[in-house]
Amino acid sequence: MIVAENLGKKFDNFTAVHDLDLHVQAGELLALLGPNGAGKTTTVRMLSSILRPTTGRAAVNGYDVVREAAQVRRSIGMLTEQPGLYLRMTGIEYLLFYGRLYGMSDAAIQERGFALFNRFGMADAHDRRLGQYSKGMRQKVGLIRAMLHKPSVLLLDEPTSAMDPHSAKLVRDTIKEMRDDQRAIILCTHNLAEAESLADRIAIIKKGAIVAKGTPTELKQQLLGLPQLEVRVDQHLNGQLQELALENLVTVEAIGDNTIRYRTPNPQQTNPLVVRRLGDLGLGIISLQEVSQSLEDVYLRVVAEETTEN
Repeated sequence: MIVAENLGKKFDNFTAVHDLDLHVQAGELLALLGPNGAGKTTTVRMLSSILRPTTGRAAVNGYDVVREAAQVRRSIGMLTEQPGLYLRMTGIEYLLFYGRLYGMSDAAIQERGFALFNRFGMADAHDRRLGQYSKGMRQKVGLIRAMLHKPSVLLLDEPTSAMDPHSAKLVRDTIKEMRDDQRAIILCTHNLAEAESLADRIAIIKKGAIVAKGTPTELKQQLLGLPQLEVRVDQHLNGQLQELALENLVTVEAIGDNTIRYRTPNPQQTNPLVVRRLGDLGLGIISLQEVSQSLEDVYLRVVAEETTEN
């Protein structure tokens, strides 16, 4: 549904994006993460045929973003961080304006529009001027506009910014349903918890290039290493453990007052051995669990590497 190969964009002497490869299938959501200025917005604008690539190629819904720009724009739904609403229009007038551009009948626009207004908790707001909406409501109208013609590809830039927690959950639930309905979605967000909960795959971009890509689990293993586990025992260790106690079983990373943290490639095999070995030392096991490693940990590792490089 979305293909980009060696995609690049230069502005005079500045390279915003270079040699970027992306593939997003139907029913898949790709989260595009990166610091401000990393090239996320430029990438989305090229995929939506707003910016012409300097190098490489891209196709959306089978349409080339350069040669078939009009077909690309007609077949996608796009939400930018600043949706650019016409504030003197009412909500439904705004949808009628855009729906007609997509060739929809007024009856279809109103049926779909009222249903979406209701879905996002704004059933009584469709006849109010957009200038009277809160920032979060305006963001939801931008998303409704992107969804209005039921596009098979969605490009979403910070769709839940400025929303209260309840509204943000409504939007996330809707995005999940659209993905499950076999739409291809690219989500740009700084909300790492949101990306981790929604994304099938994640791409981290910095300085215009993809530096890490994969599922959340793959990225954690790639950048954070093997799973880390912590065993809590019933005696004070005082930061020490009998020498060679876990030799050849696991890689011990830290020993606390009554905890031991270690890594292992095969926890199902080694955890029982660890418990048995510690039991032989007279230590009772209170708990054994995996230490949570979040997408935030992955992202911060990439940012830290960027800082070191600079």
